[in-house]
Amino acid sequence: MLLDTLIEKIIFRPIILPLDYLYRFDKEFNEVFLEPEEGASINALHFKTQQPKGVILYFHGNKDNLVRWGEIASELTRFNYDVFVIDYRGYGKSTGQRTELNLYNDAKFCYNYLKQTLQYQNIIIYGRSLGTGIASWLAGKVKSSKLILETPYYDMSDLIITYLPWRPAKLKLNFQLRSYSFLKKSDFPILILHGTSDRVVPFSSGKKLFDSLSNPNASFVSFEDGKHNDLSKFETYWKSLDYFIRQV
Repeated sequence: MLLDTLIEKIIFRPIILPLDYLYRFDKEFNEVFLEPEEGASINALHFKTQQPKGVILYFHGNKDNLVRWGEIASELTRFNYDVFVIDYRGYGKSTGQRTELNLYNDAKFCYNYLKQTLQYQNIIIYGRSLGTGIASWLAGKVKSSKLILETPYYDMSDLIITYLPWRPAKLKLNFQLRSYSFLKKSDFPILILHGTSDRVVPFSSGKKLFDSLSNPNASFVSFEDGKHNDLSKFETYWKSLDYFIRQV
């Protein structure tokens, strides 16, 4: 029980916001509340562009809330796509019990919300760090156009074991997030981005995920000396995204 609590504190590091908190960004946005089930509310930010080509559905990392991640995700509007980024249950203003199944169901609920006004070809799924497992599940379940994974892991067990000094041979987790399994039969375009000096999600875990794919449309971009939170400082990062997003 103590181990489960410790592991969940490693995986999830939310900061709660009061419901009357006012977001402030230098880009146009709408605040959205979605209710996937009774007693649960998912807070999201929808950043807008002029005549968008579509929307990037963004699943963020394990720390903080939309105050931080809104700033980061909204940078992707430079590609003339709207950006829709959500807070997971227990993060920011989002509420409800957080389980692995609920993470997946909430992701699909948000995807279906966007599908009300968009074709699947106009929705790009983006996952960063923790969010890569959720994004991978969603991409494997719906009709996907493209998937971008920034600093991903093979599965959560492969990641968590690097944080445990005794390194158990087998680890049973409440949150397994088996990205490799979700993408096993994928054939849609996938872009994986990872820094060689990442100390949060080891480069080896992201490379292991890529090597497990038999997808001819998957590509892997490594960043020499890149860390977990600085890939956007590399010119190659923006060039790789631009090329991948513009591909038909």
